[in-house]
Formats: sequence, C-alpha cells, structure tokens
Amino acid sequence: MGIFSRRQTATVEQPSAVGQDPFAARSATALAIPDPALRALTGRWTIDRPHSRIGFSVRHAMVTTVRGAFTDYDSTLHFDGARPSESRADLVIRVASVDTGVEQRDAHLVGKDFFDARRHPEMTFHSTSTTQESAESFRMTGDLTIRDTTRPVELQLDYLGSVVDPFGYERAGFDGTTTIDRRDWGLVYNQRLEAGGSMVSEKVRLQFDISAIRSS
Repeated sequence: MGIFSRRQTATVEQPSAVGQDPFAARSATALAIPDPALRALTGRWTIDRPHSRIGFSVRHAMVTTVRGAFTDYDSTLHFDGARPSESRADLVIRVASVDTGVEQRDAHLVGKDFFDARRHPEMTFHSTSTTQESAESFRMTGDLTIRDTTRPVELQLDYLGSVVDPFGYERAGFDGTTTIDRRDWGLVYNQRLEAGGSMVSEKVRLQFDISAIRSS
C-alpha cells in the first residue's frame, strides 16, 4: 500500500467578536471553508481488500484481547468533500470469512452460539448521516445489521490522506472505530468464570482500516 501524504490547507481567520471564544471561532471558520484536498476526493470509491482490514477486538477471560477480521466483503463508498453530509457508505460482510488465527475458534464464531452463518450469512452496514467534526475527522451514523437485528451505531472516521500509487490508482485512507455491545444484536453466548466476570466481554471494538480506490 502506498504511503499516504497528509495534505494541509491554510484557513482564513476571521476577527472574533467581543466575548467570543477565539478557538471556537477558528474551528467554525475552518469547517466553513471546504478543504480543496477533500473536495478533490468527491466521488465513488471501493475498499481495496488486500490493503484494508475490517476487524474487531474483544477481551477474553478478562486478561487478554482476541483480535480478528473479516476477509470477504463488498463495499460502496461515496465521499463528498464539499458537502460531507452527503457522504455515504454501504458494506456487506460474509460472516463465514471471520479469521482470528485459530480454526476452532473461528468455527465456534460462525456457529449458532454467535453469528449462525448458515441462517444469517451476511451482516451489513448502511450509513444514514455524516457530520464533519474537524478538518480531518468525521462521524458517520448508520444501521448495523447482525443476525437480522438492526441497531444504530456511530463510527469515528479519521481521514489519513490521499495518494496516486505507482500503478496509477488514486487511493484515500481512513481509520474508523466504534464500540458496540454484542448483546444488542442477540450475541449473548458466554461462560462465567469462577473468580467472577465472563469468558468473553460483551463490549466489542470494531476497527476499519480503509484503503479506498477511486472507481471509474
């Protein structure tokens, strides 16, 4: 994957009114002036799977963290750098592609105790709104569906930069994170520990390391 180059854009500072917080005034001005580098990214993109990771992490037995990822998915992304609120994303993940590095554990995850991949082969994310929080930070709200249960989630998205790689592909990079309670989607399986606590934490951190390629 090419190394992303962070693009900085100067902003024009406006005189602050009496009693107005200067920092707040600068922040509002920065958001009011679209970043030319972001405007240039407006268009349709797809996630480059070999150079991206859609993963998760969860505490195990209260003393360690298990990490995994899904390797089979389809994506449709539309980024609007001039009007970030018009940006949207759709993601379809085949849950049977889960990979934690342990075959027996993966088989348990795709079984009835967790994803029940035979009855519910896909989980999906469909964005419903996007807001820009700072020059390179966004919050995307959307519907996450697992096992036919749909709940709203909020993703924190950070823009990493863009680059044209040696093969001529225009790439843009984003990091996304959110934390969910798996019980909200019916993933309630667990085992209690003798010393107290649970074998698998209810809190799951979702991580999106995205290298997106502009679609023709």
